[in-house]
Amino acid sequence: GLVNRTVRQRYVLGDTAMQKMAQSHVFLSGIGGLGVEIAKNIILAGVKALTVHDTKQCTKWDLGINFFIHEDDITSQRNRAEATLHRIAELNPYVHVAASVVPLDETTDLSFLKQYQCVILTEVSLLLQKKINDFCHAQQPPIKFISADVYGICSRLFCDFGDEFEVLDTTGEEPKEIFISNITQSNPGIVTCLENHPHRLETGQFLTFREVNGMSCLNGSTHQITVVSPYSFSIGDTSDMEPYLHGGIAVQVKTPKMFYFERLEKQIINPLCLVADFSKPEAPLQIHVAMLALNHFQENFGRGPNIGCLQDAEEMLKIAMSVSETLENKPQVNGDVVKWLSRTAQGFLAPLAAAVGGVASQEVLKAVTGKFSPLQQWLYIDMLDIVTPLEKMGCEEFLPRGDRYDALRACIGDSLCQKLHDLNVFLVGCGAIGCEMLKNFALLGVGTGQDKGLVTITDPDLIEKSNLNRQFLFRPHHIQKPKSYTAAEATLNINPYLKIDSYINKVCPATENTYSDEFYTKQDVIVTALDNVEARRYIDSRCVANLRPLIDSGTMGTKGHTEVIVPHLTESYNSHRDPPEEEIPFCTLKSFPAAIEHTIQWARDKFESSFSHKPSLFNKFWQTYPSAEEVLQRIKSGESLEGCFHVIKTLSRRPRSWTQCVELARVKFEKYFSHKALQLLHSFPLDTRLKDGSLFWQSPKRPPFPVKFEFNDPLHYGFIVSAAKLFATVYCVPFTEKVIHTATVFPSHNLDVPVQFWPDVVQTDETARKPDHIPVSSEDERNAIFQLEKSIVSNEALENDLQMKPISFEKDDDSNGHIDFITAASNLRAKMYNIEPADRFKTKRIAGKIIPAIATATAAVSGLVALELIKVVGGYPADAYKNCFLNLAIPIMVFTETAEVRRTEIRIIIKMYIHHTIFTVFTNFTCMNKKEFSTPKSK
Repeated sequence: GLVNRTVRQRYVLGDTAMQKMAQSHVFLSGIGGLGVEIAKNIILAGVKALTVHDTKQCTKWDLGINFFIHEDDITSQRNRAEATLHRIAELNPYVHVAASVVPLDETTDLSFLKQYQCVILTEVSLLLQKKINDFCHAQQPPIKFISADVYGICSRLFCDFGDEFEVLDTTGEEPKEIFISNITQSNPGIVTCLENHPHRLETGQFLTFREVNGMSCLNGSTHQITVVSPYSFSIGDTSDMEPYLHGGIAVQVKTPKMFYFERLEKQIINPLCLVADFSKPEAPLQIHVAMLALNHFQENFGRGPNIGCLQDAEEMLKIAMSVSETLENKPQVNGDVVKWLSRTAQGFLAPLAAAVGGVASQEVLKAVTGKFSPLQQWLYIDMLDIVTPLEKMGCEEFLPRGDRYDALRACIGDSLCQKLHDLNVFLVGCGAIGCEMLKNFALLGVGTGQDKGLVTITDPDLIEKSNLNRQFLFRPHHIQKPKSYTAAEATLNINPYLKIDSYINKVCPATENTYSDEFYTKQDVIVTALDNVEARRYIDSRCVANLRPLIDSGTMGTKGHTEVIVPHLTESYNSHRDPPEEEIPFCTLKSFPAAIEHTIQWARDKFESSFSHKPSLFNKFWQTYPSAEEVLQRIKSGESLEGCFHVIKTLSRRPRSWTQCVELARVKFEKYFSHKALQLLHSFPLDTRLKDGSLFWQSPKRPPFPVKFEFNDPLHYGFIVSAAKLFATVYCVPFTEKVIHTATVFPSHNLDVPVQFWPDVVQTDETARKPDHIPVSSEDERNAIFQLEKSIVSNEALENDLQMKPISFEKDDDSNGHIDFITAASNLRAKMYNIEPADRFKTKRIAGKIIPAIATATAAVSGLVALELIKVVGGYPADAYKNCFLNLAIPIMVFTETAEVRRTEIRIIIKMYIHHTIFTVFTNFTCMNKKEFSTPKSK
């Protein structure tokens, strides 16, 4: 159950990190809006045990910041940790969750923390943070320490993993494999990779070599490289080695890296910050000073600055000036940053907590696994872009009204809160990002207005077990229920005042009638949470046509992006195109695989052809021509029936028992893994040379060698069983597991199937595509007539014989044998070509095109989307919007201004008068008749 639940996360973290994580104990203090985000993410990820600590009671304020606190918790005056305990625990039954409500202050004996590998502090005073950090840093091994806070429109995150922290894999990326075209005999030796294949390596990385011909002493050796160009690198002295002949693969070697941390006390004075917005490189230090001033204000006055209070803001500015003098570089104080932090510090932006909570959670996973590069050592994320219009609002706009939105109101004012309540938003996709977005909508009060406002959601998918470790609105009892209906119901548990309509429609050109232009014009903003790029492009085109704002986002493993599209201000999603996915050439797949990805794709294609495409064509043919006798009559009379020869061949060879399915699988084994090699070696013997004298069989072409069938080889046996099961399914042959593994019906003599090898022509042109039709000879026609006559006479062309059961590939059902067949077929082909095989897990990812995913990245991305939503609703100018790219593994977070919409000036002649007008992708033209309207060429 755990394996099925965490499959996409396993592709992000790997098994070693997952095992370490599942043995870790974590302590989290403060289960407010930020603490509950962190708790959610690390419980979904799957630590062994989490203790949540809090001493505060639930208040109305918490309803707008903590999605697991409900109104009855306030009525019964429950402690926040106890109120949320069972709700966060049910996110993952494999994690032990405990609550602690004892005081944690300067007098507390901290020895109880020794049982934890990681300690996370939120809503804790800076003095206590320092004390706990000193304790954690001093332990052997050190307890990993993380502190995080959200104050109003600013947030901070700090990490200290001890003096030395070893990371075994800094990026999580697959080791690169580079095909070599030349190595010089020199000092240093220069390695050149194949033409048009840049190595994408960095100086200082390590490589090991294999399959080098000539300079063979390199094979198995490891070298540190220096990049020379995108296509070459140096490896040290090769002048005494044998001359390079041909071939060779350089494989990147992952080497451990040591990271060094300083205590909080020292880092406060000389902070090392991650810069997220390179247009404001000074911002992290400015916020660092402002937040330290806020901490001093809290210590001096025993409270935070009052909401919108200018007097408190002035006092905090004085403190900031003196704090700056105590820091090593004496950074400049930004008065506006200090003032707005002071004015909003009592408030809380839930989407900001989602963003920083996602990053903080990933740091927790790094701390307990040693996987990925840790944050060194501060990160500041802010929403200072929104303050300019807020300047004009009176202080009363920000004051509490006694409802669940007081924390939000303190940050953005009541007018903007009301706009959010009255918003009509269309959310496409209720997967991981979609669930997180609905949580953000509920906390912001989107679509809760009395007269206006509605959240419309759609998702055609049903909930699968593998969704449960990221899509946090779903529970085990929801499996196989529609995502959209379930997500809507769960969102109402967070905010029962939300108005939400849920649908199970796909959004694509085929559903234009469902989502008409009229529907789009009723939406104030569209938010996409989809994997499918084509669907996103289609939705963008509808938004452009109907002048609706669109916020797009996506994740892949620890990477994520957000993009804001605002009519007339920014470019559209379709204004730019990602480079197309590189297709594997047909001849590479068919005859010259060089990597395991090629053999997996070949096996995936074989599955599609044998068990889906051909059975579908077979059924279609017999639906067109209902009887074998009619078909025989027509082909005897010389009529050409499309596809009939392949259909008749399939009919004549149709297996009718489990034993015959086994024999058919054995025939396929011989054809795929023996005859194919014999064919290639017949056409191109090992000593074949090209016109320039070079060997035909040299990198990246690998010569194949026939695989001799061995009954006792698990790989060979596995292929036969999985292929026979699939043949039995498509040919409607009954079988049981007992039948499969009973020796009497699976004897070795059934597998000694003689199949004669006949040489054929091999395609070597890389630009060639798979042919649509293979010509049929007159001999094939005669054979077809004979075979069909034989089937009719033998009563083997009856109605049931003219039907097959096509199989749709399904990667998530481990009992159906689909991945088993593809893994066995791929690895047998890899063995034939001497390619490193892949395990079932890797094969499943590649064949199933599974996108690696983890809750930390989806939470961070959804928070950033919701922050941009606030700006869209507020009608902010173009320079306020930010697109973001993040990779939590490295970690980097890069904010950039949105690209300005491209404007083109044209001249329009109307009734002999020339008009100059500007148009963009968002401009709509109404065409009149020719006499009234004509347009010359645009400039």
